[in-house]
Amino acid sequence: MTISQGDTLPDATLVQMGPDGPQPVQMADKLKGRKVVVFAVPGAYTPTCDSAHVPSFVRTKDQFDAKGVNEIICVSCNDPFVMAAWGESTGATAAGITMLADANSAFTKAIGMEFSAEPAGLISRSKRYAMLVDDGKVTLFQAEVQPGVCDMSGGEALLDNM
Repeated sequence: MTISQGDTLPDATLVQMGPDGPQPVQMADKLKGRKVVVFAVPGAYTPTCDSAHVPSFVRTKDQFDAKGVNEIICVSCNDPFVMAAWGESTGATAAGITMLADANSAFTKAIGMEFSAEPAGLISRSKRYAMLVDDGKVTLFQAEVQPGVCDMSGGEALLDNM
């Protein structure tokens, strides 16, 4: 079943690069008692993700801060090394966006957002979406219908509906 507005997000262990290498991150710990934006992309360095989706949250980070959002988290079914490098190359890390790897797709599968596009080499990846989560509960959920576009799930689109 696909996650939807009003649902509570399941806990999952994702991975983030820390000063000593990959470190586990419990999604429940990130969400408890906080207002958090979670957005997901099919893959680091892929065209729409790299040129539109991540940059939309870099551009709007201050506006989310002004609306009381404690953290913006980017999730991708890549490894934490790739996510760290991608965060650096896009400016997401410098902007304060948290880059989390869902390397085994456990979180993505648990919320029903997994897909594969084998001809493109994308296996067990996340569909593109953005959500606002308040203390673990999804208060706004915007998923893309068409692949390769970032209309509903970009930073500006999410802000417009908050």
